[in-house]
Amino acid sequence: MDGYVQVSLIDLIEQIGEDSTKAILSNFSCPHNIDVEHYLKHTGIEFAKQKIAPTYLIFTSYKKELALIAYYTTNIKSLNIDKLAVSKTMRKRINKFATYDSELRAYLIAAPLIAQLGKNFTNEYNKLITGDELLRLACERVAMAQELIGGKIVYLECEDSPKLLDFYNKNGFVNFGRRPLDRDETEVMKGQYLIQMLKYL
Repeated sequence: MDGYVQVSLIDLIEQIGEDSTKAILSNFSCPHNIDVEHYLKHTGIEFAKQKIAPTYLIFTSYKKELALIAYYTTNIKSLNIDKLAVSKTMRKRINKFATYDSELRAYLIAAPLIAQLGKNFTNEYNKLITGDELLRLACERVAMAQELIGGKIVYLECEDSPKLLDFYNKNGFVNFGRRPLDRDETEVMKGQYLIQMLKYL
């Protein structure tokens, strides 16, 4: 037991109602990543209700109260992984779950995406969980789903930041490509593209 309580956003809505849920989410602050905060407050509820992307809220006990300290969102997407973008060992692993397109020289695969990952900086709640712990919780959730439906690959997308890339590398993720930002993403993200990284669980 690591002291964290994970609550599905949709379950919370069903238990206490949408207005009360929004009140809890309104105290979430992530000044270092506007997209993470914006998603939780403006998009997460609708995506959870429509089963597009489930969000999981992380709570812990702090000063005798339950505090929202972080969240993550998962999804499933289809993607192409260039044959030469990953190591020979990773190609062998990917090949078990993918279709290889000889014309594209790429593996075509549907894989879980860790779509959002963020800590709450309100009242310094961010100090109550490390990035490593939050990412581990997200990967464990994906692994639980894969126990039911199969698969071993998980991926994520992040800004081209040395600090972020180093963090994900240390946690076993490897770079396999870039994705240009969608039009709506350019309003809340830096740069013109996102780095794509995957991990074999």
